[in-house]
Amino acid sequence: MADVIKDVPITSVVVEALVVMKIVKHGSSNFPTIATGSIVGMDRNGVLEITNSFHFPTVETSADSSSSHQNDASALAVAAPRQKANIAYQNEMIRHLKEVNVDANNVGWYTSATMGNFVNLGFIENQYHYQKDNEKTVAVVHDVSRTSQGSLSLRAFKLTPAFMAAYKEGKFTTESLQKSKLTFRDILQEFPVTVHNTHLLTTFLHQLPQAPQPDTLEPPTSISELKDDPSRQPLYPSVDNLDLSIDPFLEKTCDLLLDSIDAHYNEVNNYQFYQRQLGREQAKISQWQAKRKAENAQRTLAKQQLLPEDEWQRLFKLPQEPSRLEGMLNAKQVEQYSKQVDGFTANISAKMFAVRENLLPKHA
Repeated sequence: MADVIKDVPITSVVVEALVVMKIVKHGSSNFPTIATGSIVGMDRNGVLEITNSFHFPTVETSADSSSSHQNDASALAVAAPRQKANIAYQNEMIRHLKEVNVDANNVGWYTSATMGNFVNLGFIENQYHYQKDNEKTVAVVHDVSRTSQGSLSLRAFKLTPAFMAAYKEGKFTTESLQKSKLTFRDILQEFPVTVHNTHLLTTFLHQLPQAPQPDTLEPPTSISELKDDPSRQPLYPSVDNLDLSIDPFLEKTCDLLLDSIDAHYNEVNNYQFYQRQLGREQAKISQWQAKRKAENAQRTLAKQQLLPEDEWQRLFKLPQEPSRLEGMLNAKQVEQYSKQVDGFTANISAKMFAVRENLLPKHA
């Protein structure tokens, strides 16, 4: 029976509220530098429960550091889950957690992101580092930009089995991708995330005083009474939803989307350059083979020893096909940006259509 439960795949992720607060605090304190850390918990019947977390130690930068230093700090934070020192630190922390009888099973790692920009080679290497040893590990991505606007953004991902096999083999050529039928949609698998509160916190929330009911709220009889008891003032409806300005996050996401599209065209140009270079080398090889066959034909008539026809392998070197992994990751990132743009434009489009209906003259 235990073996059957062990083989149940992950279907959802449950994160404790304390873990959410730790991740949010770590990500916001390190912003705009990427923050990474380890998460521990347990798997129960396909539900991955994350009960604790701790961040990886990173090298602190000076206060007057430039943007290049921030990029260096982000690079160090991205590589932190794979560093030997941090692996030893993680094992030591898990050992201490076991001593105090806390869930101490490593179930993955977490990282912060900005505007959904997290699909890169470092993210893939980190998740592969965890998932190759334990299939039931996830990467929790916390978007600091979205959370700062009052909407918690917490997502859980893992690599698909097909991508794990391809990454282990290390071949991302056109031929291998055609055989495996691997596309950018098959890189990551996302799981629904649920935030869980403890029973003590839930009880505390239920004991909070409720707002007064509208039917029992009596209007003040004088100005002095209103000043003495400001809580009796009626609540006014929010007019923020009537704002027609374009969401600044939409503009930033569109800029990042354009950058990703430019990177995609650069990858396409590199591959086209490889194809042109390969075509030139193959044309040279064909000319050399035709010339060698003609020489051997003359040598046959002259009854001389024939020259080897496979000597072209030593004389010519075919260019190596560039890896298509970067292009696949870039296409996946473009998909992430497109989904964000679609989510941003839903509310804005509804407002614009509503304004348009009121401004245009009505036809009889």
